[in-house]
Amino acid sequence: MSVLDIRVLGDPILRQETVPVAEVTDDLRRLIDDMLETMYMAKGIGLAAPQVGRRERLAVIDVGEGPPFAILNPSIVES
Repeated sequence: MSVLDIRVLGDPILRQETVPVAEVTDDLRRLIDDMLETMYMAKGIGLAAPQVGRRERLAVIDVGEGPPFAILNPSIVES
């Protein structure tokens, strides 16, 4: 696993449209592990793929209740 660079406000990738995840691969699992490690190093509770320079529609979350998890291709169904 490795810690990834976190992109900050003003980075163009944060404004780009994300792409759906088509399938779960070993590379995707590795990205999820790297994102979790990065999130923990930053003392965060959530991290989206664009925040580490990737365009996949993916986020990792750990709010301290239960194990951490990844969400793939999330969509807002109600607001």
